[in-house]
Amino acid sequence: MTTATLTPIMPQKHYLNDNYGIRSWLLTKDHKRIAILYLISITFFFFLGGLFATLIRLQLLTPNGALFQADTYNKLFTMHGVNMVFFFLVPSVPAVLGNFILPLMIGAKDLAFPKINLLSWYIYMAGALFSLAAMVSGGVDTGWTFYTPLSSGYLRTHVVMLAVGVMFAGFSSIFTGLNFIVTVHRMRAPGMTWGRLPLMVWSNYATSIIMVLATPVLAITLTLLALERGFHIGIFDPKLGGDPVLFQHMFWFYSHPAVYIMILPGMGVISEIIPCFSRKRVFGYSFVAFSSVAIAVFGFLVWAHHMFVAGISTYSAMVFSLMSFAVAIPSAVKVFNWTATMYKGSITLSTPMLYALGFIGLFVIGGCTGLMVAALGLDIHVHDTYFVIAHFHYIMVGGMVTAYLGGLHFWWPKMTGRMYHEPPAKLAALITYIGFNLTFFPQFILGYLGMPRRYAAYPPEFQVLNVLSTAGASILAVGFLLPALYFLWSLKYGEIAGDNPWQATGLEWQTTSPPPTHNFHEIPIVTSDAYDYGRQAEVTSVH
Repeated sequence: MTTATLTPIMPQKHYLNDNYGIRSWLLTKDHKRIAILYLISITFFFFLGGLFATLIRLQLLTPNGALFQADTYNKLFTMHGVNMVFFFLVPSVPAVLGNFILPLMIGAKDLAFPKINLLSWYIYMAGALFSLAAMVSGGVDTGWTFYTPLSSGYLRTHVVMLAVGVMFAGFSSIFTGLNFIVTVHRMRAPGMTWGRLPLMVWSNYATSIIMVLATPVLAITLTLLALERGFHIGIFDPKLGGDPVLFQHMFWFYSHPAVYIMILPGMGVISEIIPCFSRKRVFGYSFVAFSSVAIAVFGFLVWAHHMFVAGISTYSAMVFSLMSFAVAIPSAVKVFNWTATMYKGSITLSTPMLYALGFIGLFVIGGCTGLMVAALGLDIHVHDTYFVIAHFHYIMVGGMVTAYLGGLHFWWPKMTGRMYHEPPAKLAALITYIGFNLTFFPQFILGYLGMPRRYAAYPPEFQVLNVLSTAGASILAVGFLLPALYFLWSLKYGEIAGDNPWQATGLEWQTTSPPPTHNFHEIPIVTSDAYDYGRQAEVTSVH
């Protein structure tokens, strides 16, 4: 690990010690403190969702599933999905890393609407309280997709309470997205043109567009679900004259773009890490930037590939299948350009780079299997099997969580002013990669062989693969727990970080670590393109 050439001195005044006391944090309008509040909140839900996942894997150790009754198992996978998707994956990179880093990256003093930024965290916490109340009151057993008419008429669990919690989380993301869009348009530093924006900013900008346009559809859908459940209005229930397929159209119109809300910011993180630790400009900057916008646009046109067996017409299925293949093109552009950026680069295998390399490997597997489920004939065979679960987790956990951890390691010195210990961090990255593949790759085989998801029991011939998957989950849990330990350790005992410990080029590395409350002592002026590592090398050689 290369440290800064300057003597690292913790600044006297920064955002962490500007004010003390709980009140100063709960009423803060500083985007950096709000990011820390989000970090604490989503970490809680990450480990809560992980606990539910552990119980699910323990249940599936044996074919008969003797640990829980079937209805309890239904509640476990529902609460696992809701916690992980709506309260961790969707807000993780935008609300934590994006909130902290985006204003710094464009040379702004804060986000455009600081009070709305704080409000978004309170709305998120209100949704979290509704979700927790639904859990402790007996749980919900609809699955995280709330499919009707099961959720609207047949189940007697706390569906509406959980739906309200999810709606609150959605409104929180709308406010975050609105804040990012206005900030990028109106608050860039002098010289920060659209062609000089860091790719992390491009990714979060594209994500924000999806947040603002798609999330209201989820709120409408869940409101209609609550109305039908409470007043027996015939919207989705066929007994009342409704159409359950309509719910799927409305739900997936949000929830497939939500996949890109989760993965696009992670791609932005990887686009920051790879050029830094390859000491090279990003290959094809414009293509990588516009591929983020292309993914956001295509993301609105592929929702019905979740519905190939739901009764939609063959012609509709063919169109959505074609569009699902098309959305792979901008994703492949990113992977190609990241690989080309590393080609002949001076690569340093620091912890963030290890997570970035793991992201590329796991995301490629997830993307290729996504093409498989986009094919009409194969999707009929593997629909609602463990093949789909494995594919989704390769994208979301193998991709998104890996990118989030990579970004957290990359910007941790900037956020805290402290360095973590590299050996256990590298070990955690390796353990996570091994544990993840051992957990989810056997599920591809299970799904192809026909094991359906959401079942509390299974035929005995599937036990060996399920035992492998559970063993992998145990290893994966260690990989996730280790960072929590050495990050906490670093807060007190970690080496003081310099302003730019990675020798990176972004504006966020031109201010102190941790940054002052208003980010910069003087407004920065941008005079060079993003990732100008060639120019940095020339300056270094002159000195």
